[in-house]
Amino acid sequence: MVSIKDIAKKAGVSISTVSYALNGSSKVTDETSAKILAIARELNYVPNAAARTLKKRESKIVGVFLTDFKGDVYGELLDGMKEVCNAQGYDLIVCSGKQSHRMLPERMIDGAIILDQTFSSEELIQYADRNHRIVVLDRELDHPNINQVLLDNKAGATLATEYLVERGHKKIYVVTGPDGSYDSNQRMKAVKLVANRAEDVEWIEIPGNFKKSGGERAAEQIIQEYTEPAAVFCLNDDMAIGLCDRLADTEYRIGEHIHVIGFDNIELTRYMQPRLATIDYSKQKWGALASEQLIKIISGEKVEHERIYVTLVEGESVGWG
Repeated sequence: MVSIKDIAKKAGVSISTVSYALNGSSKVTDETSAKILAIARELNYVPNAAARTLKKRESKIVGVFLTDFKGDVYGELLDGMKEVCNAQGYDLIVCSGKQSHRMLPERMIDGAIILDQTFSSEELIQYADRNHRIVVLDRELDHPNINQVLLDNKAGATLATEYLVERGHKKIYVVTGPDGSYDSNQRMKAVKLVANRAEDVEWIEIPGNFKKSGGERAAEQIIQEYTEPAAVFCLNDDMAIGLCDRLADTEYRIGEHIHVIGFDNIELTRYMQPRLATIDYSKQKWGALASEQLIKIISGEKVEHERIYVTLVEGESVGWG
C-alpha cells in the first residue's frame, strides 16, 4: 500500500509537507500542493484513517451497512449486533449510501456486516481480496474473508405456502419484495417449488416493495379481482399490514374473505385483530451471530457459514378454504 513516505520521496519534499498538502493546508504553496496531489493520484494513494490514529491500524469499530433504515426488523437486528460488539470491545456504526462504502478501503472500520443492495457482489469480492473482513446477510459469496450468516428464507416461505395449501386454499396471491432483493428472490424460489407440487391451485404474483404501500396496492388489485375467498402470502409483514389496513375499509374480512400470512413476525403483528399468521425468527440472534462471526474472522479464527432458522406462527388471519 502506498504511503505518504512514497509520495514525499517522489516529490522530493518532507513527509510533513505531503501531509499539509493532502489536508489542504495553506502552509504549502499552490504549486507544491498541486504537484503532490498529482503524484498521490498517480500512485493511487488511499488515505488510511486507522493508520493515522492507531499504530496497530485497528479502529475497534465494526460497520453495518443497510440499504435503508426503514422497517421494524432493523431495531432488534442492530440491538443484537451492538450487544456483542460492545462486549468484545468494539463500537458499532450504522452506514447507508454509496459514499459510506469508502470506509472499507480507507480502513476506518475493522470489518463490515452487509445488508445493503447498493454493494455489488463484485465490489465485496474486491474488498475481500484486499484482506478486508466481511459478513454478508443478503447474498451467497465464496471467499475466505467473507462469512455468510443467512436467514433461511426458503424454509420460511415453504412453511407459509404449505400452510395455505394444507388449509385448502385454491387461489393464492403472492406479494413479492423489491427487484434485486435476495430475501424476496429466495422466498419466491420456495413458493414456486410448492406451486409446482400443489394441484388445482391458482397462483397469482403481485409485485411489491417490502413497504406498507406495496400491500395497499396489492389489496386494490385483489379487491378488483375478487369473486371468491382467496389467500395472500405477503413476503414481509409490513406489506401484510398495509394490505390488512386497506381491506379494513371494505366489506371483506380478514380470515373469512381474504386469508393473509406474512413473514418476519414484527412486534405489531402480535396486536393485530385477527392475529396475523407469519414466519418467525430471532432478529436479535441474527444480528448477534453476525457480529460474533465478524469479530472471529477479524481475529484470524476459522468460522463456518451460519443459517438462522425459522418457525411458523399460526394466526386467525388464515382460516380454512
